[in-house]
Formats: sequence, C-alpha cells, structure tokens
Amino acid sequence: MSRQVQQPLKPLEVLRRAITKPIMVDVRGNRSYSGILDGYDVYMNLVIKSASETINGENKGVFDIILVRGDNVIYVSPSEEVFQ
Repeated sequence: MSRQVQQPLKPLEVLRRAITKPIMVDVRGNRSYSGILDGYDVYMNLVIKSASETINGENKGVFDIILVRGDNVIYVSPSEEVFQ
C-alpha cells in the first residue's frame, strides 16, 4: 500500500491554478468579494470579474470587474477544482 504524499502548494501557484475559476476573497473592513479570478501579481493584487461585494454580511451588488489591492487581502479561497 503506497500512498503518495502531496506537497503543499505555494500561494502564487494556487492563484495560477485559480485563473478563470471562482474564488472568494476576504479583505480588511469586513468586506468580501466572490467572482472569477482574472489576474494577479506577485503582490497579490487581484483582478476579479463578475465580483459580488459583501460588506458586514450585506450584499452590496455585482461589479463587472474589480481590483483588490494585495495588502488588504486577509485570505483567498479558491474553488475545490484548483486542488485536483
């Protein structure tokens, strides 16, 4: 019974795999965004398409495209398919 151990992914590798896939991003100020990851850079600035904004648990609307500045990011949660 050999079991293959999977190495943990580095953050930028997770973002690379998440391009064109759904993600959820939690940022400072009790805000979160969910949408399709369209781009990123080494500073973790994120471009999200069809982004739904939530502030303090209340949905504030959907935007065609937004830029989330990397130093405001608390966490990024990609869809499950990124890890397969």
